Amino acid sequence: MELVTIVGFLAAVCTTISYIPQLIKVMHSKSTRDLSLTTFSLLFLGLSLWLAYGILLKNAPLIAANIITLFFISMILIHKIKYK
Repeated sequence: MELVTIVGFLAAVCTTISYIPQLIKVMHSKSTRDLSLTTFSLLFLGLSLWLAYGILLKNAPLIAANIITLFFISMILIHKIKYK
């Protein structure tokens, strides 16, 4: 595996797992009062565009990271809407 791909995967892992603590907190507390719906909606849109970009480039780190992160952000958004 090339160094650039390794760096890409490491960056993807770091940014992707950064949402896990927030998701766990939301799931346990069932509170999303302090989370901005606008911020997470824009983040969802941006991640969707990054995923499309990764698919167009056939770039595995971009594709994998954005699919997983979109899942985490989707779960947070679902809870935000559900517990509004």
